[in-house]
Amino acid sequence: MDYVHLFELAIAMFLAIIVLHHVAHRVHLPPPVALISGGALLAFLPGVPTIAINPEFVIVLFLPPLLMDSAWTIALGQLKRHLIGIASLAIGAVLFTTLVVAVTAHLLFPAWPWAACAALGAIVAPPDAVSARAVLQRVTLPRRLKILLEGESLLNDATGLVLFRFAIAAGVTGSFSATGAIGRFFVLAGGGVLVGIAIGMIWVKLVRRLGDEYLIIAATSLVSWCAYLLAEKLHVSGVIATVTAALIASWHAHTVLSASTRMRGSAFWTVMVFLIEAALFMLIGLSLRGVIERAGGFGAVVVTMGAPSLAVLVALILARFAWMYGSDGVIRACARLGVTRHAPIGARGASVLGWAGVRGVVTLALALSVPDGFPGRDVILVTSFVVILGTVLLQATTLERLIRWACLVEAPGDKARITMNQAESAMAQVQLVAVERVAYDGDGNLVHPRLLERYTRKATMIVDYAERPDHYSPMLHAHFDVVLEAVATARVELIRLHRAGEIDDETLHELERDLDLEELSALSAKS
Repeated sequence: MDYVHLFELAIAMFLAIIVLHHVAHRVHLPPPVALISGGALLAFLPGVPTIAINPEFVIVLFLPPLLMDSAWTIALGQLKRHLIGIASLAIGAVLFTTLVVAVTAHLLFPAWPWAACAALGAIVAPPDAVSARAVLQRVTLPRRLKILLEGESLLNDATGLVLFRFAIAAGVTGSFSATGAIGRFFVLAGGGVLVGIAIGMIWVKLVRRLGDEYLIIAATSLVSWCAYLLAEKLHVSGVIATVTAALIASWHAHTVLSASTRMRGSAFWTVMVFLIEAALFMLIGLSLRGVIERAGGFGAVVVTMGAPSLAVLVALILARFAWMYGSDGVIRACARLGVTRHAPIGARGASVLGWAGVRGVVTLALALSVPDGFPGRDVILVTSFVVILGTVLLQATTLERLIRWACLVEAPGDKARITMNQAESAMAQVQLVAVERVAYDGDGNLVHPRLLERYTRKATMIVDYAERPDHYSPMLHAHFDVVLEAVATARVELIRLHRAGEIDDETLHELERDLDLEELSALSAKS
């Protein structure tokens, strides 16, 4: 395939992404379901070549920026508060699921060595960060459950990757040391943290010196790949390095990035992540044809591998539920004994967490990277794909309904100390103090009366609104509806002036930007 044809296929894929996303939105379907299904259908169209995914390249290209995007927006305070729970999911649940799947595989295929069974378990055990993002964007969860799922999706890939490498090494060499594996795991994790800290702090110092916002956005876009590639080069965890670097960068972003850089960088990053995320789901669907061909055709897959693959899928789902309910039971017992301050999440919360284990591209990439000649390679590949399709088509499409059924409520201890309205009130008060400080000259004469009047009125209104939000909310919505109507009217007049030749393009762009900012401000205040 020449490069021009490859580029044409890429453009066709992105056009298909736009269409499939629009269809998913119209029919209220999770985008991953539409993208994987659409990719699978496209894979079997005449003239479409078999898509051969290079697993290492896919992980290196797509995983770091998506991990960084998730880590950038995660609530760091909540992450630290629930770190033990996150570790239970990202490490404990992955280990337990790997064990359950390995035992299931050994019962289904007694001739397989334990290393091959463990490899299958490690491949399908960790829920995928990309899939978790796609699911969580569509639902509303209490903060505790949300941070548990987000934190798990950030770190469980590291556990799965380490287990997979140990299993493959044991299968190839025929030897395995549990103590050596545990020690190696801590070396990989600790080394990843150190690399992430180094890259994160280098980014902070670099941003403070660059000055140019486009260079800053470009440098920020490269942080995830720099952290991941350097960590892998040093044979430590690239996943943990990427997450650590992103957490450091996001913590300092509020002080080292200008408002303009944040807005432009956020717009660029959002579009890039959207395309990467959508392309990954499309690639999963497009790779179906190659998986079936390598396994001997659709008939062979259904007859020889269908039932075992479904059995592994069921074992996988049951293992996650067992861990969730078991962990919640331990928390409940510890709370009664006064050992922990955390309350159990309850059966309904555990059910939601148990059903949220959607698998994705990491599972597929690991399955494709199993070396030729490894015991059960074709079965591992087909089973991994069945797990991806099963969790996406079954769990992703029904999770929102499950959450509505569960009627989960925010625990009092998980709420922020003050509301957004109270925070706005505090900001308005300090703004008024700052204006009052410069509103008078050295002789005590008022030199900025209108500015002082504006900020005094703003502080009074916001404080009053914070105390009675329900009373003012309808009036506030009506107020900003009028603002939006005024902006729309001004935009029509601006276009008329430009089309009539009364103003030049530079004036058009300048005034259009002002209207855009005013509209965004009104929409934000109204929401």
